[in-house]
Amino acid sequence: MNGLQTDASRALYERALRYTPGGVHTSIRNVAPHLIFTEAEGAYIYDADGNRYIDYQAAFGPFVLGHRHPYVTQRVVEALERTDLYGVGTTDLEIELAEKICKHVPSAESVLFCNSGSEATYHAIRLSRAVTGRVKLIKFQGCYHGWHDYVARNMLSAWDMIGKRDPGSAGMMDEAVDHTLICTFNDLDDVQRTFEANPGEVAALIVEPVPHNIGCVMPQPGFLQGLRELCLRYGAVLIFDEVITGFRHDIGGYQKVCGVTPDLTTMGKAMANGFPIAAVAGKNELMMRFNTNPGGDVWFAGTYNGHAVGTAASIATIGLMETAGVHEHIFRLGERMRQGIRDIHERMGIRAYVAGFGSVWTTYFMDREPLNYTDLKDNDAELYVSYRRKLMERGIFKMPMNIKRNHVSFSHTEQDIDHTLQCIEDVLKELRGEGKL
Repeated sequence: MNGLQTDASRALYERALRYTPGGVHTSIRNVAPHLIFTEAEGAYIYDADGNRYIDYQAAFGPFVLGHRHPYVTQRVVEALERTDLYGVGTTDLEIELAEKICKHVPSAESVLFCNSGSEATYHAIRLSRAVTGRVKLIKFQGCYHGWHDYVARNMLSAWDMIGKRDPGSAGMMDEAVDHTLICTFNDLDDVQRTFEANPGEVAALIVEPVPHNIGCVMPQPGFLQGLRELCLRYGAVLIFDEVITGFRHDIGGYQKVCGVTPDLTTMGKAMANGFPIAAVAGKNELMMRFNTNPGGDVWFAGTYNGHAVGTAASIATIGLMETAGVHEHIFRLGERMRQGIRDIHERMGIRAYVAGFGSVWTTYFMDREPLNYTDLKDNDAELYVSYRRKLMERGIFKMPMNIKRNHVSFSHTEQDIDHTLQCIEDVLKELRGEGKL
């Protein structure tokens, strides 16, 4: 990257290539594989060459408090000094965390812990099929719910594949792909047509209540309530995938914000400020079918479920949300960022749409608010990525990939936001000078 020292990182990247396919350990990281990070603290991350970045990527959102938050780290260390994992029974940490989640999340009458968002959505879908006796699933074009066969289709589809059969991977089972039906976000008529075309066959509808996989596309008034009503009408389980929105947008999740209560909820990311844990929660009449309950017939297992690291971190993270004004801070700075960017656009006469909610934002280089994935065809993808790469050269880290969101954490300051806004203005002027804007 121009303007940054990268020699040490590139040398380490060559070393990584000798032992790991592509040098990275999850696919999306290959958009910038030569970035080798070695240190993180609060709002900042550092690479192997000593370059410092203000981090707005936040590892796709877990760091709602900031990297290595001292209170969370302390609670994890304290837990590991006395406990870890047993493989039988339960722990005091699991009980305390379950109580907190059931207290705050409207749909959570009971909860089970696992280790990743993909595990959580897998369990929620399997449970839905068991309780309804049906097999089909509705998801929305552009939404992401994990890597497993049930949902890994029609995510970031090529524009000519929107709504068509678009498996996300080789090796997926045809039956899994074809039993997942694709609808358009913010289009209740499309959802109703899909239910009617598959009478008595849809087990569940799964949705990101705010589709953050494609940046920040907001649900229009009445849409989520409409999904609730359609699922009740057609006997399907409504699953809110709040792996991203949960705890970041409210301590009770986006369901608390919008006033719509799903049957099942999946959670992860911000619930433990970067430590690995996830959860599936919901109505008791559904959750009691899991075989953690004697007599349950829906398999739920995982060696590392409820490990002390994740449970202690989550208790600490939610505890700060309860007492420290976390959401007030990140919402205020998020709005400061969004409005600051809008002001820059207005001064410069730039036609772009600054989307966001709470601590999340992104700038779409298009002249209107997108309502679904199809609308994002009008976003200038080349400009979007160039803009982000130029910001990285100035020490502002956003994922250098099209239609990705950014996050403010509790560790960011007003000075961080103001410095970022100045860098944004400088980059936009540079892009205009290059004739790209």
